[in-house]
Amino acid sequence: MAITIIISCMGLFGLAALTAEQRTREIGIRKVLGAGIGDITRMLSKDFVLLVLVALVISSPIAYYFLHRWLQDYSYKTSVSWWIFALAGSSAVVIALLTVSFHAVRAALANPVKSLRSE
Repeated sequence: MAITIIISCMGLFGLAALTAEQRTREIGIRKVLGAGIGDITRMLSKDFVLLVLVALVISSPIAYYFLHRWLQDYSYKTSVSWWIFALAGSSAVVIALLTVSFHAVRAALANPVKSLRSE
């Protein structure tokens, strides 16, 4: 399980790096106009958190259905609680925020003059 989390974080890390690189000029303009580090980090992280939440909304009912059917085959049955999905979803959001915030903070701390001068 740890390997899958590491691989998904590496993919998210690369996607965040690409997004920060593509939006360098926008970040530079926002910094010149007075945006803070928190504003820029929030701007870049918002899209990724939204994608994780959409994936959670889609996958939770499907996972509940198949998990419930799979557990019915055993003699000692147990029910699946809602908090397991809430814990998994909140963990996914926290991991996504930690992964994306590294590039967001690095882009927010960069000199805006360099990003606006480059062509």
